[in-house]
Amino acid sequence: MYCFSKLKSVLKRTRPFVWLAAAATFTTSTSPKISSANAAMDDLQTLKTRLCIIGSGPAGHTAAIYAARAELKPILFEGWMANNIAPGGQLTTTSDVENFPGFPEGIQGIELTDRFRNQSLRFGTQIITETVNKVDFSTNPFRVFTDSNKVIADSVIVATGAVAKRLAFPGSGEGKEGFWNRGISACAVCDGAAPIFKNKPLAVIGGGDSAMEEATFLTKYGSKVYIIHRRNEFRASKIMQSRALSNPKIEVLWNSAVVEAYGESGKGVLGGLKVKNLLSGEVSDLKVSGLFFAIGHEPATKFLDGQLALDSDGYVVTKPGTTQTSVPGVFAAGDVQDKKYRQAVHRCWHWVHGSLGSGTLLARNWISRG
Repeated sequence: MYCFSKLKSVLKRTRPFVWLAAAATFTTSTSPKISSANAAMDDLQTLKTRLCIIGSGPAGHTAAIYAARAELKPILFEGWMANNIAPGGQLTTTSDVENFPGFPEGIQGIELTDRFRNQSLRFGTQIITETVNKVDFSTNPFRVFTDSNKVIADSVIVATGAVAKRLAFPGSGEGKEGFWNRGISACAVCDGAAPIFKNKPLAVIGGGDSAMEEATFLTKYGSKVYIIHRRNEFRASKIMQSRALSNPKIEVLWNSAVVEAYGESGKGVLGGLKVKNLLSGEVSDLKVSGLFFAIGHEPATKFLDGQLALDSDGYVVTKPGTTQTSVPGVFAAGDVQDKKYRQAVHRCWHWVHGSLGSGTLLARNWISRG
């Protein structure tokens, strides 16, 4: 299940300089005394910069624009299908962005991220299409690693965002026993236009803005869309609720939860769901060809491997009113540390803080070294 327009836009981004930057390879040592892991680490292409930005959403690119204009010559790792999300982050999975200033008619999420990227490039940001898999914040300068690059940086901005959560129940996983990517998805915008969903009944799990948006979006393709919500009211904004509830194709199953997904006989794709009413305990059968999770996000912080202080939910902890993390010289903002707002405008504003904060620290370091 793929959204071909999205894929086309992603491929359009693969400009020659990106591939040149990402083309560094390592040679495995022939000496048996040196482990392949150490050899690979030693042979990584090494880049040096005053500022390294990890992440390519609104927050990361806002930081890059400010930093590049301040002549910090930042390097930005935009990732490559990190957590199954295209460069540009969660915004690339949003169909219509209607609350970002300057676009009175709205704009497609992936088009907006393309504009962010082009503006970062215009001011001199070096963008590398690779995913960061390791960092070393134990000493300054810091070290940031991908499969083929090592960046040594005086300061780092973490802008890796958050990824969509998935529920676990029989039939929800991958492989022969599950229907993930065979009818179950966490991105309606990415997959909703797939032929297997056309004119078929579909379901969305969730009760926030994302669930309302995805359900409304899916009415373009499905014959009917069920919103399955475990409570008796939504937490979505009033306008998003109104759009969903006024759509004749949408039906809400309140106080309900999916307990099992099963296949369509002989076809290897999703055929329906077992849905439990949480008040009565009754389990009913719901025939659908698609199920989309819209239940929130998980911060993309696993690669940090405990080197920054995180809260109980895994979000990066920053000092109140700042973007400073537990390690001086390392900054974080946007969805990777923001559990409340999750808005593109807020991420951009937050990263103005991030880029200016890191710029101030770098300037002080630069003067002290001189």
